[in-house]
Amino acid sequence: MPFSIKSAQAQDTNPPPEPDSGAVVCQPGVYLTQPDNCLPLGPSVYLTDLARLGLTIPPTPLPAFKPDKSLTQLPYRYFRLDKDYVPVVAAPGDTAGGQTFLPGFVYVSYVDRVDTGHGVYYLLQSGGWIPGKGARVGEISAFQGLQFTSTPRNDFGWTFEDIPVQTAPGYNKPVTGRRLYPFTVIQIYDTQNVDGADWNMIGPDQWVEARKVAQVNVSATPPDGSNNTRRWIDVNLAEQTVAVYENNQLIFATVVATGVEPFWTRPGLFQIQQKKETETMRNNDPTDFYYLDNVPWTMYYDGPRALHGAYWRTRFGYPQSHGCVNLSVGDAHWLFDWAHEGDWVWVHDPTGQTPTDPALYKGGAY
Repeated sequence: MPFSIKSAQAQDTNPPPEPDSGAVVCQPGVYLTQPDNCLPLGPSVYLTDLARLGLTIPPTPLPAFKPDKSLTQLPYRYFRLDKDYVPVVAAPGDTAGGQTFLPGFVYVSYVDRVDTGHGVYYLLQSGGWIPGKGARVGEISAFQGLQFTSTPRNDFGWTFEDIPVQTAPGYNKPVTGRRLYPFTVIQIYDTQNVDGADWNMIGPDQWVEARKVAQVNVSATPPDGSNNTRRWIDVNLAEQTVAVYENNQLIFATVVATGVEPFWTRPGLFQIQQKKETETMRNNDPTDFYYLDNVPWTMYYDGPRALHGAYWRTRFGYPQSHGCVNLSVGDAHWLFDWAHEGDWVWVHDPTGQTPTDPALYKGGAY
């Protein structure tokens, strides 16, 4: 049912009795407790019910701000190789060398670029050269999440599609004429299931389809088994979000990309085992070859699975990794600076659809 003045009045099953002599109706406002000198009817019912959902008019902004933009900067230049055999040679123009990159998912970092007139070559940090069979990474995602000064009262999230805002939950309900662009931050005051889908209330008579939103379910309760920790990282696989808590308060949240079938990100309670400012990730299996140079801000927490920056990703909000929790470079940098080895990482899927069989979580990840 759409939230409206009419429905709000219908929910008020026990209105205050009116004396025989009549009574004054309260001025429009929020009355969370029964006033003594007026009747909270009409618009007051509507405003009070909105307030109980955490929605004030005008809306209270999130107690949040963007992290420092300098966190998005990297001291490396990257090159993506074509899915082909690419040799590493001793000098530009050479045709043979020792190492050869196999066809696969390959990104290298380079320190120089030379056009010989007979082809372009890139100088790797190792001192070897590769022919320019691929493309330079021209732009790395500058997306950043939010830092919080206090825990918000209600849930919030990011849209990851261009979506219309409707006047009520349901596929056939009228639209408001307002559209939300990708990665718009929204506050979520209520969720209803209509037409077999969840819908989020983002304002008075404003609803969006929940599956198009990466929602942070705010909960400052430590995960079970963490010894009542005061610091933890919450990874929500269903929503593709990370929330960071310190002293039982939300201090940071963002959108991520986790493992896609059959390379799921394993649910469970873990601890950060090792932090590395930069890492080379590789798998030499020719059927699943990958090589990723200078992966920034890496924190291993479950064997080969880690939280890390993913300079090769341009969009976040849906599963697409090889099992790791991929963050934008800026978000990974923020998290790396905050985290300690030993901090808890709670990975969970509220839908229960991610398998938990340990036998499915072997091999490499990125």
